Amino acid sequence: MRLPTRAPGSGFTLIELLGVIAVIAVLTALLIVAVLKAKERARQMVCVNNVRQLGLALQGAVTENHTYPLVINPSWIAVLQHTQLSNSTNRTSVSQYLSQGVWQCPSAHKPSGFSPDKGYASYGYNWYGLSARTDMNSLGLGGHNVWNGPRLAAPPVNESEVANPSEMMAIGDGFEGGNKIIHDGGMALWRIYGLQDYLGSTERSDARHQGKANVAFCDGHVESPTLQLLFEDTSDAALVRWNRDHQPHREKLGQ
Repeated sequence: MRLPTRAPGSGFTLIELLGVIAVIAVLTALLIVAVLKAKERARQMVCVNNVRQLGLALQGAVTENHTYPLVINPSWIAVLQHTQLSNSTNRTSVSQYLSQGVWQCPSAHKPSGFSPDKGYASYGYNWYGLSARTDMNSLGLGGHNVWNGPRLAAPPVNESEVANPSEMMAIGDGFEGGNKIIHDGGMALWRIYGLQDYLGSTERSDARHQGKANVAFCDGHVESPTLQLLFEDTSDAALVRWNRDHQPHREKLGQ
């Protein structure tokens, strides 16, 4: 049985044209998705490289001083920038270089709804560990005392006080949170409770690296743990990575 053939010059039928358009639309959608994923992978790699450089700068500072930088006076950011990253004596303000070079994650953007006086940083320092702001002795790296009274963090944490450098988080995406609420744009990497979502911060944080964060450890290596592992997981393996004594300190949960 012979199939019907199209008469010469008759062109495509409407159904055939619609079919071609549908195929082109599907291919275009797939191409757009692939391009977006490729761009995000590229941004992810830039962020990983930034965090790795900050981690190496931190190692350099610790090697020189045998202590970890403080939160303030001088800040950990100033220490890394002026002694490890630029060797510059020009005391440029922190706000001027937080949006430049290795300090800027290409997937982190300050929302337009933020108040002008509210800063926005891509990366944070594990200065508190699992400690609350009111604790008298922080479990993190930013100094033994927290910001109380005269806002001092001294004395600094000695290099020898970090029990397991390969398992102690040091610097990463600037996320602070707990109980499924996360704030972005902070200068601390901190598991803290009692936060409320700020202008969609939890959704924005989850979208930055598809539910992950890039983190440099005290020994310099970089990992990309999930936000769930960082801010929700209550296993010992998840909790010990916050604290310099490599203990879970489960009593701090919910503070």
